[in-house]
Amino acid sequence: MLAHVERDGSTDEVAVELPLEIRLNGEPVAVTMRTPGDDEALAAGFLYGEGILSEAPRVGLSEDMAANTIEVTSPGAELPATRRFYTSSSCGVCGKGALEEVAVHAPPVESRLRIDRSLLARLPALMRQPAFARSGGLHATGLFTPEGELVMVREDVGRHNAMDKVIGQSLLDGELPLADRVLCVSGRLAFELVQKTAVAGAPVLVGVGAPTSLAVELAADRGITLAGFARGESVNVYTRPDRVV
Repeated sequence: MLAHVERDGSTDEVAVELPLEIRLNGEPVAVTMRTPGDDEALAAGFLYGEGILSEAPRVGLSEDMAANTIEVTSPGAELPATRRFYTSSSCGVCGKGALEEVAVHAPPVESRLRIDRSLLARLPALMRQPAFARSGGLHATGLFTPEGELVMVREDVGRHNAMDKVIGQSLLDGELPLADRVLCVSGRLAFELVQKTAVAGAPVLVGVGAPTSLAVELAADRGITLAGFARGESVNVYTRPDRVV
């Protein structure tokens, strides 16, 4: 979603950023700053990525549409008393109050997936970000088959939100775990994106930017192929290079 703003006597298109309150079984869980659109998937993906949901919930807009509130119903899901979040568009872990709340347990990813190295390097260019091309202000996450077919792409001002939208839609569609899929992001590869990849069960995460040290460490521990600096002609593979042929 884009908005028009005045700039030096002309008009620019900029990314929309608005708060969204996520509620679980009637209880407030989180407020996230996001680009409106795919809010149901965003809420489902956020809660799944935090280890709060284990199955597809019922998701719907609150009756109070002006409040930007999404209601998630999952009778078997319980929110620990200490887990309340505020996340900005730039940080998905900033609302957590203790180190143990940052790490969400996920088993090592098991997958026989293999992907061609030259294709892996081209995936970011294949995401086709229409809103970014017009505004320059949105991150994207794409979901690909190992043959390079784009399954879906979602955009948001927050890189973690874009991934939550993809994972959440996969959850709602009954497509998790993503054992035969590749996740691709438009920015750098931070710890939180690797963690979400692990929880979703995806064996490969590739991005156009650099990974952080903790991202590499977590990817190695969870058996994820982590690749950065994918610029069309080349790509750096940091962990589990055996999946890249």
